[in-house]
Parts: sequence; structure tokens; C-alpha cells
Amino acid sequence: MLTHLHIKNFKAWQDTGPIRLAPLTVIFGANSAGKSSLGHLLLGLKQTTLLADRSRALHLGDAHSLIDLGSFEDCLHGHNLKAKLEFSLGWRLPRAVEIRDPLTPGKTYAGERMRLESVLRAGTRHQPELESFGYLLEDGSGAEQLHVRHGVHENGKAYLDVEPMKLVKKQGRTWPIEAPEKFYRFSDVTLARYQNADALSQFPLELERLLAGLTYLGPLREPPRRTYSWAGDTVPDVGARGEFAIPALLAAAQAGRSLNRGYKKAKARFDTFIAGWLHELGVIDSFRVQPLGKGRKEYEVLVRSRNGSSEVKLTDVGFGVSQVLPALVQAFYAPANATVWMEQPEIHLHPQVQAELADAFISAVQAYENGAPRNVQLIVESHSEHFLMRLQRRIAEGVISPDEVAVYFARQSKEGLDLEALRLDRYGDIENWPDDFFGDEMAEIAARTQAAVNRRIKERGTNRG
Repeated sequence: MLTHLHIKNFKAWQDTGPIRLAPLTVIFGANSAGKSSLGHLLLGLKQTTLLADRSRALHLGDAHSLIDLGSFEDCLHGHNLKAKLEFSLGWRLPRAVEIRDPLTPGKTYAGERMRLESVLRAGTRHQPELESFGYLLEDGSGAEQLHVRHGVHENGKAYLDVEPMKLVKKQGRTWPIEAPEKFYRFSDVTLARYQNADALSQFPLELERLLAGLTYLGPLREPPRRTYSWAGDTVPDVGARGEFAIPALLAAAQAGRSLNRGYKKAKARFDTFIAGWLHELGVIDSFRVQPLGKGRKEYEVLVRSRNGSSEVKLTDVGFGVSQVLPALVQAFYAPANATVWMEQPEIHLHPQVQAELADAFISAVQAYENGAPRNVQLIVESHSEHFLMRLQRRIAEGVISPDEVAVYFARQSKEGLDLEALRLDRYGDIENWPDDFFGDEMAEIAARTQAAVNRRIKERGTNRG
């Protein structure tokens, strides 16, 4: 689970400042306030880890990748090719890691948290090149256990420093250290140079595990279909447009997955669980998926809009059902310890349903599966005041603690984009409510009142005439 993010010189952001990421993180802000760029960088990092070419520091993407970031010049703040793209990621490990020094029996470096810091610059062909990366292994309290620094000096000579563990060269291995691979990897040749460096490979493995669990759901989701095709395969997620929501639902049901909403609460089969939430949100009364015929791979989604009404296909009810379904499915379909980034899950939903969606997402980060907490993280970009108010209410009621929630407001300031952390207390109050957070409500009320007064005066004058 991500716990920390800090980005410099990426697209609209000159410096985000350190961002605390909680199990449920919500980012508000006006259009074009840079909210989406934060998730886009993470997608760029993920697709780089999947790339076979280890020489590319950052895979900027194309029409077939997770994200197309354009050119490296497009990525740099102000299109300044002299600027350096810097970022740091911090995350909590699913289980503690122990790195052993084979040259010092009994000596281990154990931690529950990791941090990666990377610096990239434009090369001679304006392509991203890695200048350096560093890893930190920290214990549960954040105390540093092991620090690794790897990069290339200005003279082109590579270096690898590890503290407090001391690397020892193998006899006869006099070749120089090779440059790092991608934005986070050690060359196998470099690690083979030392008697005790093999354990360092645990760092990139843990980063790859983290980013493998990152999924994205965009704001533009596919419209409903009359039939859906599924051949029995297990899809990794619902897709950026929610196009695989029904196959994901079917795959989870076939696998016998069942969930509950928290510790010691009743379990339900995955499809029944999702149908329950759709009912509780108030968008439909019932929901089910069935094959068009025995042995067929085509399926139809049948819904009942209210109690006592006839079942109809998903295409014949309100558009909001098909739009919220991928958000619900992905929130609960994601594997344990995954991070789900969503943009505007409340789109096309009634304000009351937007508020109920906050309850569903609280459930998603608190849900259990197979008797263990799922530890799924949701990072949500939203414009919904109703979503926030329900979240504040649940904090006041003790359903979720302020430590489990992080809320940010992105806005344009005189110095550039600013990401302000909103301080929520245990009563659900925001201690530093920003100006014009959801528009200037008092100005609207005052303007409407003044307009009404002016109109009454005008109408009275007309009647007297």
C-alpha cells in the first residue's frame, strides 16, 4: 500500500510537496488542476516495469500502453529540458522483509516499509535517462535500516553505495559497476561483482510487486451493452474504461470468491456482494448476470429498477448503473494489498447515490476475504461535495478513523499548482477549509438574494405604472 508520494517537475507540477497517502485518499480540485497527472506518473512507472527493454529509464507509452505521456519534453514542467524529473514513492510491505549479509552471520536488516527516490534527466536525444535512484528500508516506526544509492556521476562513472552494510568485491571481479537499469533496477552484472549484494535484488522485486497491484479506472466509461462476452478467463482488472467489469464479476464468482464488509460480518458470494451494494446505493432493486444459453459465452445483465417491476437489460435502465458498476467491481475485485486509482467514480450519479458511494468505498478498504483484511487502497479523484460530507459523517460516527483517510485540494495559486492537505479531526470537521472549495456558496446566496430584491422592486414599479 502506498503511503507517500512526492513529485517534482512533472507536467503541471513543479513540486507537489510530500503527499501522505491513506487507505482511502480523495483528491478534489477544479478542472485542469493537475489531479490526474499524479496517477499518470504512477501508470508510466508501472508500464516501465513491464517493458522488456531494460535500457529505457521511463517508458513514455504509446497507443497500446497503459498511458501515453507524450515526449519527455511534454512530461517536464514548463517543457524545460534542463529540469530534472524527480519522484519518491513510499509504501508499506505486505509482510516484513529481511535482508541478510552473508559475510556477517546473524546480521539482518529488517523492515516493514520501503521508499524509492529516482532522478531522471533529458539525454542528448531528449529521451529520459536515469541519473540516480535510492532505496530505503525502514522499520514500522520509520527508522532507517538500510540505505542504497545507485547512479551515474557527471563523468559517466557508475556508483553503488550501501549503508550500513558494506559491499565486498569478489576476488578477480575487477570490471566496473554498470549503469542502473530503468528507473529502479540493478544490473545483474553489477550485483555479481560483490560477494554480498544478491540480497539487494529484493528492493526492485518489492517495487514491481507494488506497481503490479496498481490499477486505474478513468472518468470515461463504456456505455452498457446488450450482451457481454466471457470465455472463462480471469481478467486482471475492469479496464481503464470499465470494459471488463462483467467478465471480472463472472471470473470472481466462478473462482468462488466471497467477501464481507468487515471483521466478523456476514460473507456473501462476490456477485451477490456487488448486487447488494447496487441495491444499497439505491440505483436498482436487483441485479444478476446469466448466459444467453447453455454452453454459450455470451451473457446478459438483467436488472430490476424497483421492487415489483419487471427485469430488463442493463441497456434499458438509467445510464448511472452501468457507470458506477465498474467502480464497485474494481474496488472489491482488486487483489489484496492492491492500489486502485479512480477518476470521478460519481459521474452520472444522483447526489444521494454519490454520498452512498463513500460508504461503499469505506467498506472496500475495510473488507475481509478468506478471513483476512484485504488491505486494498483507493485513491479517488472527485468533484462530489456529497461524497465528502458522507465521509466526514462516517469519521464523526467512528466508522472510519481520520488516519485511514487523506483528503487533498488541488488548485492554482500565484506560484503555480498547489496541493493542500485538508486536516480532518475525529469529529469529521475540516480544520482548514479552503476558500472556494466547492465554489463560493455565500456569494451565490447573496447574489440570488440581491437579484430577487431588485426584481421585486422592478415588478412593484411596473404595477404602479
